[in-house]
Amino acid sequence: MINEYEELLAGLDEVDWAGLEHAYGSAHDVPGHVRALCGSDDDVREQAFMSLFNSIFHQGSRYSASPVAVPFLARIAVAGPAAVREDTMWLLTRLAVDWHDEYDVTTGINVAGWRAAAAEVGPEELLLWYEEQLAATTDSDERAQLQEIRDWVAAGNSPDSRWSALQAYDAVLAELPGLLVLLDDDDARLRTRIAYLLAWFPEFSATSLPRLLALAVHEKDPVTAATALLAAGLVGPASTVEDITPRLDAADPLMRWAAAAAAIVRLAGLDEAPVGPGLLGRAVTELTAAAHSPFDHVTDYFAGDLHGHIERTLQALPPTPEPVAVREALDACLPRIARDRSGSRTRKAIEQLFPAPQPHPAPRYADLTVAQQQLLDDLASRQHAWVIRSYADRLRELGLPCSQEALQSFVGAHRTA
Repeated sequence: MINEYEELLAGLDEVDWAGLEHAYGSAHDVPGHVRALCGSDDDVREQAFMSLFNSIFHQGSRYSASPVAVPFLARIAVAGPAAVREDTMWLLTRLAVDWHDEYDVTTGINVAGWRAAAAEVGPEELLLWYEEQLAATTDSDERAQLQEIRDWVAAGNSPDSRWSALQAYDAVLAELPGLLVLLDDDDARLRTRIAYLLAWFPEFSATSLPRLLALAVHEKDPVTAATALLAAGLVGPASTVEDITPRLDAADPLMRWAAAAAAIVRLAGLDEAPVGPGLLGRAVTELTAAAHSPFDHVTDYFAGDLHGHIERTLQALPPTPEPVAVREALDACLPRIARDRSGSRTRKAIEQLFPAPQPHPAPRYADLTVAQQQLLDDLASRQHAWVIRSYADRLRELGLPCSQEALQSFVGAHRTA
């Protein structure tokens, strides 16, 4: 351990980690992994981070050890070794919001609804239910199992993921005042990470909103500025549209996209939002332009899937006076599935753009529609190869290349023909 980081870990060994749980049982190993993040060995740090990621946040689940680890991780994110601060912020974000929230929710997180649902499955509510079950059960094996769960719930736990996830979310919420210093950090990646994290905390918006809007205006890094602007739209009230609208005239197309998404995604659907047809039309136009000409750099929203984000944003619109423009943007997004993480957009694109098997022999690449060519291009270059494997049988039935290698060969051969 490097002495300069010892103060960040004050109290770490005073926690009864063995009495807490993570994905693999007792959390007795958590303090060792947290301490290793502040060590000098890069390989050990990397292994410690992966161990923490896979244990206190396992495939979206959080555990009793998860919120307890948050204060130590927050201190490391602010003042820990440079090599681990960004990863630590990433883990804090994951502990606050799960995969579904980060990747699929483009209209802002519904914390009030989450709290209401979690309250119904908290320890106090469930304890009564388990005691009723125990009183009515005569089978000894079933009683033993129920008693074990009842005692676990009585200790302040809940088997419902909505409750356990909220405990970690609230732990991160409590650390946000201290994490705000990262908005002024010298590292643009850390400024981006805190701006993105703030997008998921509307309850903190009285403090975060002016800082996010200022960052969007003065930030030099385009990804950081766009991240901050969209975060402001997600957590701000309807009146925030007045601060967002001028950014529709920004020189950077990424910033114009963020302004358009912010105006539509958060504000246009609110009854009290002063968003007229003219502004909606401008916003839709910018999203359409982004769909046709995507940028080299994207934000973390929707896992970096720009076209998926545009599609979900437009689908969140109420009935609009711009149906033709919206349809054009959606059509432009349809074949752009290279970053589709779940595979759902890929399936839709294949079914809509290739509704029937291709004639034999297969048509030339040049004879396909532009949208069909784009879909095959994206399939050939997509990041998540497992999605292609999932649809290999369907591609084969349609008379299309059914592996990434075959797609790359088909697209490449016809490009050079």
